[in-house]
Amino acid sequence: MTLTADLFFSFRSPYSYLAVGRYRQMCEEYDLDIRLRTVQPIAIRNPDLLFTGNPHVGRYIFIDAARSAQMLGIPYRWPRPDPVVQNLATREIAAEQPYIHWLSRLGQAAERRGKGLAFAEQVSRVIWSGTVDDWHQGDHLAEAASRAGLDFTELDGEAQADAAALDAEIAANQAALEAAGHWGVPCLVLEGEPFFGQDRIEMARWRMEQKGLARR
Repeated sequence: MTLTADLFFSFRSPYSYLAVGRYRQMCEEYDLDIRLRTVQPIAIRNPDLLFTGNPHVGRYIFIDAARSAQMLGIPYRWPRPDPVVQNLATREIAAEQPYIHWLSRLGQAAERRGKGLAFAEQVSRVIWSGTVDDWHQGDHLAEAASRAGLDFTELDGEAQADAAALDAEIAANQAALEAAGHWGVPCLVLEGEPFFGQDRIEMARWRMEQKGLARR
C-alpha cells in the first residue's frame, strides 16, 4: 500500500533545501508518495513572526543552516540573489518581490504535473548549493526543470498566465499547513501529524514504518 504525505515547502527556506532531497530519496526507495505543498516564506506571510522580533533569530538561522549542511555533507551557501528581496542588516523586506512569487508559482505548476518534489529538489540545488550565482538568469532554472522531467517554458508560461489560480492554490497550501497545527517549513504532514524541520526526517520515517512503509 502506497503511503502518502504532504511536504510543506518554501523556496526561501534553507531547511527546506536540506530536507527536500532526502525526502525525494525516500520516495525512490519506498512505496511512498510525497506531494509538494509550496507556501510563501514567513518573511512574506508574516515578517513580524521571524524578522522583526528577537534580533538573534536571523543570525541563528544563518549559523545553524550552514552547520547543518556541513554535518549532512550537502553543498550550501546563502543564495545570490536571495529569493526574498530583503535588507538583512535592517531586516526590512522590500515591497517589490520579483523572485519568490515566481518561484512559488513554478513549484505549484510543477506539482500540478505530479513532479513538484523533483522540481523543488533540482531548483533548490541551483539556488542554495553555492555553485551558481544569478540563478534566476540564463538557463539555470530551465536545466533544473529538465532534470526533473519538466519543460520550463511551459511551466513559466503557466506561472504567468495562470498566476491568480496558482496563488489561490498556494494560499490553500498555507491554510492546510495551519490546519495541520504548524506554521513553519519544511513540515511533512502524515495523516494529520506534522513533522517540522529537516531534523525530523528520521522520526517521520519511523512513523511511516509503523504505518506499513515498505521498500519498492
